[in-house]
Amino acid sequence: MSIDRAVFALAGFMVLLSLLLAHTVSPLWLWFTAFVGLNLFQSAFTGFCPAAIIFKRLGLKAGCAFN
Repeated sequence: MSIDRAVFALAGFMVLLSLLLAHTVSPLWLWFTAFVGLNLFQSAFTGFCPAAIIFKRLGLKAGCAFN
């Protein structure tokens, strides 16, 4: 698995988890959904993604987006 796919998988999981928590616990969890979306949006323009840095340190190979 490449860093790109790991970041996409983590972001997708976090969005689904926050939607589940918003439905079952509190609607305030939607702020976390917005945070994940904003992080993905800014990383598209800046190339900076904290999750990509962590996955790189864990030894995943770089994909096209996070070289």
